[in-house]
Amino acid sequence: MMNLEFFVEEQSAEVALINLIPAILPDNVDYDFDIYTFQGKKDLLKKLPNRLKAYKHWITENQRIIVLIDRDSDDCVELKGQLEDIVASADLQTRTASPDQFHVINRIAIEELEAWFFGDVNALRTAYPRVPETLASKSAYRDPDAIQGGTWERLGQVLNDYHLGGLEKIRAAKEISRHMNPDVNRSRSFQVFRDALRDIFT
Repeated sequence: MMNLEFFVEEQSAEVALINLIPAILPDNVDYDFDIYTFQGKKDLLKKLPNRLKAYKHWITENQRIIVLIDRDSDDCVELKGQLEDIVASADLQTRTASPDQFHVINRIAIEELEAWFFGDVNALRTAYPRVPETLASKSAYRDPDAIQGGTWERLGQVLNDYHLGGLEKIRAAKEISRHMNPDVNRSRSFQVFRDALRDIFT
């Protein structure tokens, strides 16, 4: 059995992954998973070095660590490089550095997890039927990873009829992710995440 351990920066990512991981991975693979939530991006980046150094002493061949972090306004290449350096300092191998033999996968949601929700408008509309069917064709939302003005702020605007006091990120993540179809998601950063998970078992 393969054990997957996910490090995420907030609880909304955790509740989304609880629904998404079984939807992404085929039924015929043997795995279990744990999700470890941090108190935001800064907390994850601060604690990650020591967490990974501890793994070095007892990690097994049937174990993979997946670090998922929002890009926010950071430079994607620099952020990925920072994550890769942290893993290397812990004397572990990443999928990027060693595709054939690795324990850690670093993945970035661009610019935030909510872009993945915009990548599946059918899931958005199933959870929240008053979302316009034409949303994906509007220029501001055509590329989920290029939405301007913050994807969670934009999602809050789109879901204003349902989240009257402002976007409840955990609730939205739970309600949307349970309807998502990983095979049709238009977010490129989601596709990269999805394919990396599936590749573990190929």
